[in-house]
Formats: sequence, C-alpha cells, structure tokens
Amino acid sequence: MPQNLVSLRLSAETLAAVDQAIGTLEAFSKPMRTLTADEIRALTKMGDKSADFCRQTAMVLEQNQDVIPASFDLEKMQGDLVVIDALDRQILRLKEIIAKMGDTRIALGSEIMTAASDGYALMTMFGKAEGLSALQQAMKVRRPGRPRSGPDKA
Repeated sequence: MPQNLVSLRLSAETLAAVDQAIGTLEAFSKPMRTLTADEIRALTKMGDKSADFCRQTAMVLEQNQDVIPASFDLEKMQGDLVVIDALDRQILRLKEIIAKMGDTRIALGSEIMTAASDGYALMTMFGKAEGLSALQQAMKVRRPGRPRSGPDKA
C-alpha cells in the first residue's frame, strides 16, 4: 500500500542556501571547543538545578563585590552566563530543525522501502519478463522481513 507521509522537493537553489547557512554556522562555531569523552567526564557539569544556583550566586557576588578577592573574575562568570543563555536558545532551535530533518528522512525512507517492496511484489508477479532475473536476485537479498537462506546466511 503506497504511503505519502512527505511530499518534498529540494531545488538546487534551496540546497545551496542551506549549504551556505551551514557554512555560516561552521564559521560561527570555529572558536568553540570540541571536548574528548575523557575531558567531558572530568568536568564539573551545570544542569538545570545547578544553573539556578550559579545565577543566584552571581547575583549575590555582584551585590557583595567588596568581599570578592581580586583573583576571582566575576565579570568573566557573568559574561559566560550571558553566552550560555544565548547558546541555549540557538541549540534548542537547531535541535528542533535537526529533529524535523531526521523525522523527514525516516518518513522518506519508509516511503522508499514501501515502494521498493511493492515494486518487488510486481517483479515477482511478472518474474518471467526478460532482463529481470538480476534485479530479482538483488531484491531477494534485500527483501525486508524474509530470512535469507543458503550457505551465505549469517
């Protein structure tokens, strides 16, 4: 049974615009860090609850600057909070876009698999047609839901 979950065409101009936007994002992210798994494990993490603690602490420190030692960089902490807030908004937007793209890819893949299965059924119905034996052999290997048989079964 045919599916029609997504009806989408991407023009060369649209893909070029997306590539340009990705290039802009790559340039934007150039000064940002890439951390190894070990570096991430070793870091103290700031979650939602600890973010509230950090903001509250920054506010109290701002109000009591006279007790802060010169070695403590409150300005840097406040600047980091501003940047993390901006990044959080951008990350959320990008995650939503990536999720839509991923879901669209899944829907398209499902439509392709359904069409391929329907096409395979047609080929088996008309299997004696000239020139289809190689295609049928290829389809048998990839046929979803059917276990492979024979010596190469692994």
